[in-house]
Amino acid sequence: MKIGILSTAQEVYSTQSLLRCGLARGHQIELIDYKQCSLVMEQGRAEMYYKDFPLSHLDAVIPRISTSFTLMGASVLTQLRLMKVFSTLKPEGLLLVRDKLRCLQRLQEMEIDVPQTAYVGDGQLIGPLISMVGGLPVVIKLLESTHGLGVILSESYRNAESTIEAFQRLNERVIIQEFIREAKGADIRAFVVNGKVVASMKRQARDGEFRSNLHRGASAQQERLTMQEDFVARTAAKAVGLDIAGVDILRSERGPLVMEVNASPGLEGIETYTQVDVAGKIFDFVEKKVLAIKNGKVRKKVAI
Repeated sequence: MKIGILSTAQEVYSTQSLLRCGLARGHQIELIDYKQCSLVMEQGRAEMYYKDFPLSHLDAVIPRISTSFTLMGASVLTQLRLMKVFSTLKPEGLLLVRDKLRCLQRLQEMEIDVPQTAYVGDGQLIGPLISMVGGLPVVIKLLESTHGLGVILSESYRNAESTIEAFQRLNERVIIQEFIREAKGADIRAFVVNGKVVASMKRQARDGEFRSNLHRGASAQQERLTMQEDFVARTAAKAVGLDIAGVDILRSERGPLVMEVNASPGLEGIETYTQVDVAGKIFDFVEKKVLAIKNGKVRKKVAI
């Protein structure tokens, strides 16, 4: 199969893991920096070019869209759909999960439990909102952030107010969330592929830190999910329209709470700590979908 890996950082572990896996399976793999793609629409035809080479020959793409280029990435994914190229990521799912508020709203709509959350409007009094999400301390988050950046634990009203005001002066949208004490700085990352949890790990924040991101120095280990957590992870990925997702879960006294859903989850941590060939699981999914599409086209031609 001819498969493209869309990535702006082609040297990173996730991209290289997918590249190695695809080549080992005998596929023709192309690394494509989607920032350098040209999108062309003509009457009755759509095409995308990378360094002047057309990409309509591809059977499928595996996108690795960074948060810095979400809108560009969504446009590229839409163009690929017009070109009838299968993608493991849909533009609607990407745009939804990259906005933390809209993602949480969608999860709430599907009756998936999330931490108590409040969106902070301009000039809004902070005190009542803090009370609504369970009181101090509270977690303050930018709506578009990654790797724990733009996430702050505030233990006083004055600190929360000044932090939020600073963000709003920069025209950043902000939410506040309850702090789940009983999680003790740990969360669960469930990696979902095609409706199944293929790997899961527990991430533990380092001493003096509440953020459990591996990029912030957290430790990790393989972790077996409970039946309820497995169901929540699968349901959350489906709710936001992702075939491949990293679902972050907090263990609370009232059950699992979905903290975030990631559209381009990294492979390094999950493969390292679980010893699961996650890249292989992704290629299993791609191969199955492409074969189904090709068989469907053959049957249609025969019927005609």
